[in-house]
Amino acid sequence: MKINLFSHNQSAYDAALAMLEKTGKAAVVHPTGTGKSFIAFKLCEEHPEKRVCWLSPSEYIFKTQQENLLACGADVPQNITFYTYAKLVLLSEEELAEIKPDYIILDEFHRCGAEIWGQGVVRLLEMYKGIPVLGLSATNIRYLDNQRDMADELFDGNIASGMTLGEAIVRGILNPPTYVTSIYAYQKDYDKLKKRVSKAKSQAVREKAEKVLEKLHQALENAEGLDEIFSKHIKDTAGKYLVFCANLAHMKKMKANVKKWFGAIDKTPHIYTAYADDPETDQAFKDFKQDNSDHLKLLFCIDMLNEGIHIEDVSGVILFRPTVSPIVYKQQIGRALSASKSKEPVIFDIVNNIENLYSIGTVQKEMQDAVAYYRDRGENAEILNERFRLIDEVRNAKELFDELNETLTASWELMYEKAKQYYKANGHLNIPRRYKTKEGHSLGNWIFTQRKVYAGTQYGNLNEVRIKKLEAIGMVWDNVRDLSWQRYFTEAEAYAKEHGNLNIKATYITKSGVKLGSWLSNLRTYRKNNIQQTYLTKERIEALNKLGMVWDVPDYLWEQNYAACVEYHRTHGELDIPNDYVSKDGLKIGAWVRRQRSLRQGKVAGTELTAEQIKRLDAIEMIWEFKYDLAWERAYEAAKQYFESHGNLKVPATYVSDSGFRLGRWIAVQREKGRHGLSIERRQRLDTIGMCWEIQRKRKQSLHHTSITREIVA
Repeated sequence: MKINLFSHNQSAYDAALAMLEKTGKAAVVHPTGTGKSFIAFKLCEEHPEKRVCWLSPSEYIFKTQQENLLACGADVPQNITFYTYAKLVLLSEEELAEIKPDYIILDEFHRCGAEIWGQGVVRLLEMYKGIPVLGLSATNIRYLDNQRDMADELFDGNIASGMTLGEAIVRGILNPPTYVTSIYAYQKDYDKLKKRVSKAKSQAVREKAEKVLEKLHQALENAEGLDEIFSKHIKDTAGKYLVFCANLAHMKKMKANVKKWFGAIDKTPHIYTAYADDPETDQAFKDFKQDNSDHLKLLFCIDMLNEGIHIEDVSGVILFRPTVSPIVYKQQIGRALSASKSKEPVIFDIVNNIENLYSIGTVQKEMQDAVAYYRDRGENAEILNERFRLIDEVRNAKELFDELNETLTASWELMYEKAKQYYKANGHLNIPRRYKTKEGHSLGNWIFTQRKVYAGTQYGNLNEVRIKKLEAIGMVWDNVRDLSWQRYFTEAEAYAKEHGNLNIKATYITKSGVKLGSWLSNLRTYRKNNIQQTYLTKERIEALNKLGMVWDVPDYLWEQNYAACVEYHRTHGELDIPNDYVSKDGLKIGAWVRRQRSLRQGKVAGTELTAEQIKRLDAIEMIWEFKYDLAWERAYEAAKQYFESHGNLKVPATYVSDSGFRLGRWIAVQREKGRHGLSIERRQRLDTIGMCWEIQRKRKQSLHHTSITREIVA
């Protein structure tokens, strides 16, 4: 049976095909649960004669996607060659050359930004330039990796179809959930707030804050326990629920509370465990999916169900966060949402601390944006859900927490006045994040926070009036990356002016706290792999070149050391440099020369010397053999001369050549090493001049008999 796509996936598929035809690259960015893997399977199905290389973070994800395809009555295409990103990194050039794909699928392509996995993908794409590449992901942004846009890096910004989680809910593609917010542990954060209150410099502020703090404490104490919350909101008492935990220790702690929290719903719930390092995970996951009993079913998991894997009949998820990544957060709540489900899922957001109460605000903002978009276009028929049911069990605590923060920190209006003063003095609000005013107000951090609130990635009160006031003093919302460039480039200019170049270690941090070394290292990666071209433009490359930018550090360092070796050769007339020798510029060229020898002989890992580099080293009389090798060659020449004179190598142990070389002793050592201590090549060369390997053995036997005789005589 053929694959039938949902209408939203069919339009995405058609757009992806058109984009692949035009540019050779297409990304589909749809939220978890919308069935985007079926888009790639459809591509395979409609091109059965083509070879498809399918890459994914794990084999488990791909296996589950195949099972979901079979569950829909469709056949799995047979033209797929599957690799995990981790496996791809380990493939040799010969193995990569055997793949010969007609299409490449990058599933969960945001993961290609990882340093190690990314190397494998870059190698593959370099080898198969021009081969169409289709990418699938719930997000193209790596939030914890300098906001890197992987659609930009891998697909040159060619997004064939993009959809947020909020838009999918608005359009009815995903059913709106019942979202229950509560809190699991607050004492630690409450103690921190109490400490902040006690340190308030103003007595009036401190007294006001203490009153709010007491109200907050009462609100948290009076909040319902998790047992009551679960009993109230778990309607499907025989349903399947995914319980996301932070790590193994956290999981064990959560599982210990099952009886306390879920006992009123089911005295004997079925408990399953799934995490990446557990060999029994496959069976546990399979049993969980097949469990159709009348019992409550809880699958406690870590990480592995964050992405790619989808279970059709999940009744809800329980999030024992925190997680700092918006990607992971949306993937986890997406486990309860599906384009093919008819029942309303429930999401329990059981946060671990007070400050993490606002994540759902990003999804609500996405829904508001989607509603506004379709209304502006006159497409009201696309709006099926404007909101979802939000049950806030700690609403009072949130309001009191906000009030307490407002009391303890400078007011918005005060910080706005500081920003206004900065703008009058400087003509812009491109403020470094660490910048503080003379009075000690963290203005840079405040500006940064306003941008995050505006983007919907952080909770905050930023209404239209405040937005217009900030824009009136030069606030830039959407061009943060350009602001970042200018800040880093200014630091690079200052460094180049002082040092004359930009050859900086990756760990270098400026006095103002800017990680300049890391930034330059990233730029080198961008240029080498021809990515992030909207950030690293030709104009910016030229500007960096004028500052003495070093794009290829290994080549730059090689040239520096080679120049020092040329100087040494001019002075000494040869290149027999001691290992510990350091040039007048501080370059350890003795060790460097030794490494060049090792590289050419394949004794150390590293980039092979080019023919041009070898030729240039030969021009200054490079000695490629190590001193031990040179000594062996000189000894061999002495042995060869002895053979030519005597017709054999029966050299007396005490024999010394005319030049003073103890040839007899050397021959004895070679025999001692025999067939195990010498290379095949050296044994063969000694054989050509009549080496007698057995003489030493006979002599030993003779000595042995002598010692026995002496012992008997004694």
